[in-house]
Amino acid sequence: METILTTPLLETDILIVGAGLCGLMAATTLTAENPNVSSITIVDKGRSVGGRLATRRIGPGRADHGAQFMTVRRPPFQKYVDEWLARGLVYKWSDGWGPNFDGYPRYAVRDGFNSLGKALAADLQEKGVDIQVGVRLNKIATDGTQWQATDEVGNEYQAGTVILTPPVPQSLALLNAGEVALNNQDQTVLEGLAYAPCLCGLFWIEGEVYFEEPGAALEPDAVVSWMADNQRKGISPDATLITIHSGPEYSQANYDAPPEEVLPTLFNSLRPYLKSEVTIREEQLKRWRYAKPMQLHSERFLKAQELPPLYFGGDIFGEPRVEGASLSGITIGREILQCHQRK
Repeated sequence: METILTTPLLETDILIVGAGLCGLMAATTLTAENPNVSSITIVDKGRSVGGRLATRRIGPGRADHGAQFMTVRRPPFQKYVDEWLARGLVYKWSDGWGPNFDGYPRYAVRDGFNSLGKALAADLQEKGVDIQVGVRLNKIATDGTQWQATDEVGNEYQAGTVILTPPVPQSLALLNAGEVALNNQDQTVLEGLAYAPCLCGLFWIEGEVYFEEPGAALEPDAVVSWMADNQRKGISPDATLITIHSGPEYSQANYDAPPEEVLPTLFNSLRPYLKSEVTIREEQLKRWRYAKPMQLHSERFLKAQELPPLYFGGDIFGEPRVEGASLSGITIGREILQCHQRK
């Protein structure tokens, strides 16, 4: 008898694409404010949750190579940061530096930013949220009432509501592959949103490097916009690991350049801060294609018109920064709960 192979189908009420902070906070809001919320599935193409809550181990040390710190300006986010402080997940790193001393505490994450993503994911899994990493979707389609997402190995996901948290160009590519026609107004708005890339150099060094307190240098308009000593930051006690972010213009012009061309330029920016000659034990280049929102949407999310429930979120909606991504997810979660209550 011939064996008929069937494509695996996962049915869920809410499918969240992207396990970065926006997606994790959307699910956290849904489960915290309504413990009986419908089933939730989160998929992410990465090997771990967190997105740009990214921390890299090099030798005996750690370095944050995505988000570097977070500030709080809005009460809804303050509520969660207070909880994370009480749990010992985050701590105050500083109140600013140089011309950017504005009195807002800069919070860092114990053991690096990825630890926060993993802690949020563990909380969600305890509440029954299905989180799958290493899932690379290739299209999202709809029959007019439900959403169908397909990954690159043929698995299918069916959901009544979809939350898209990747960078907007990636989300639009998934919908285009599924031949989903957005409302003209929504399409125009989303296509108008823009990001700048970032090239990140990570350097494990032996020798003395000195930044002013709290161990970082910020130069927004320079070739290198940010440098930080992860040891002085408190996440790399056993090794000096330096994170260097290049500015938007340099990153755009050199995004596809090989590491052997980019890394020396990034390291040269560190030389004024070296007390003596240092030895580079290891160096790595990380690329973030959609690192910095440049043209933002004024609201914290966009809900697609004339389609089954479809939400776009992330740090390009409302305001940038870690807080912006969080508030986007929180607001989407509350909007979905309100829609359910109105039914």
